[in-house]
Amino acid sequence: MATCYRHPSRETAVSCSSCGRPICPDCMTPTPVGMRCPECSAQRTRVHTMRSTTSEPRVTVLLIVACVVVFLATNGFSGGSGKLWNEWLLYGPAVHFGHDYWRLVTSGFLHSGPIHILFNMYLLWLLGNLLEPTLGSTRFAALYFTALLWGAFGALVATPEGLTVGASGAVFGLMGAAAVEQRARGINPFKTDIGVLILLNLGLSFVISGISIGGHIGGLAGGILVGIAFEGADRMGRRELGYLGCVVLSAIAVVGALAAAAAA
Repeated sequence: MATCYRHPSRETAVSCSSCGRPICPDCMTPTPVGMRCPECSAQRTRVHTMRSTTSEPRVTVLLIVACVVVFLATNGFSGGSGKLWNEWLLYGPAVHFGHDYWRLVTSGFLHSGPIHILFNMYLLWLLGNLLEPTLGSTRFAALYFTALLWGAFGALVATPEGLTVGASGAVFGLMGAAAVEQRARGINPFKTDIGVLILLNLGLSFVISGISIGGHIGGLAGGILVGIAFEGADRMGRRELGYLGCVVLSAIAVVGALAAAAAA
């Protein structure tokens, strides 16, 4: 169990709702957004109006709009077709021999049918509204695209010659980061809806044919690692280290994906 950052001899399961550092009862200051440490409670808490609250998940909305536009542009209702579809989907040999490195990202905006995109966009909306107001739009975007790259990495490791599309790798990354965030607050994620979502969707990955198991596991791993990076940066009071962590993790995913594509 973690110990209070000001009183190392005291164990605690409660973390500051702002910086994530563990705090004992003597260091807890109740606020409308949870318990805070002495330093964070001394800072002025931003007051959210209805206008600011409803506008917060703007990156989430932009991602959903982008996926829907691409879905319509690639004839998604018929399963996907056209030049854009063929040039954007994830395919190991095209990445390696054709040097189509953009596929590591663009494949995450393609979907193979209405059920596919509806399911992914529904989860993106739920998780985006949970995480983006907490992390901030910039951090949320960094998390999303890092997890997307890890999803591509995982997909190429598992099925380098398969055709992979969908935002599910990035969505799994959001689940992983949400679980880390809950854990940092002293909450067992597997006793919450997040844990149920992770287990249910992982189970479906192995049951339903055609689903990229590697993409889902890769995205989940990437999201967990980003969540750990953000938590560690907050504990040190160095938020910029969280972004540095995303850069390093993204580089690892790209290098790993290229190596997996080359081994196909």
